[in-house]
Amino acid sequence: MLIDSHCHLDYFNQPNEQAEVIARARAAGVAEMVTIGVTLSQSRQAIEIAASHDHVWACVGIHPNHAADEPLASPETIAALAEHPKVIGIGESGLDYFYEKAPKDIQEQNFRANIRAARLAGLPLAIHARDADDDVARILAEERAGGEFDFLLHCFSSGAKLAEAALEMGGYISFSGIITFPKSLELREIAARIPLDRLLVETDSPYLAPVPFRGKRNEPAHTVHTAAKLGEIKGLSADAIADITTNNFRKLYKKAK
Repeated sequence: MLIDSHCHLDYFNQPNEQAEVIARARAAGVAEMVTIGVTLSQSRQAIEIAASHDHVWACVGIHPNHAADEPLASPETIAALAEHPKVIGIGESGLDYFYEKAPKDIQEQNFRANIRAARLAGLPLAIHARDADDDVARILAEERAGGEFDFLLHCFSSGAKLAEAALEMGGYISFSGIITFPKSLELREIAARIPLDRLLVETDSPYLAPVPFRGKRNEPAHTVHTAAKLGEIKGLSADAIADITTNNFRKLYKKAK
């Protein structure tokens, strides 16, 4: 059994499409999935989707690219959404200096608000980090001084330095279809060094479809291809990598039972 630890089911919005996507995932061996919020309104949609479908969980939070779309949400506002029984985490939030759709100072304030929401809710935080490794590591270290919290670097595509810093702080790392891309040699080298007890898999669908679907719309069923590549990197069978990543998911997302 595999779990897609990060997808965006609200983007599958044609009639009956979500149910069809979920059915294809389960037929492929992806038993559960987590749909992720990127704004407060989309977080509420994620809750509705999770509540409407068995085998689907939700995370709620504000993505750095949307940090300036609305007035900054308080940690209490974000954490209140996490009271729903199907909400198992906060996020995704973090920093994105590649697109920089919000000013860096606003992104940082939003990131800290989401971290503090995770601490208030007692739930892990799914972190988006793009071209902002040093600041992500700095903010995580500073915020942990105010109290520990669990976290996951989702769709990891950063450098070894951030991976090492995250592991030192007790974080988990999730790999997406990017590790199947021919040019992702450095990322595969990093994946090879991540301890087995800190690994998760995801699609980040509808984005980043793995080989052999690259260039097409991604969906949770394709988690199997990312997991297969991760197993290949680690020298493990498909069943072994499924067991390992599912057990890690349960340890991190304790509310997902």
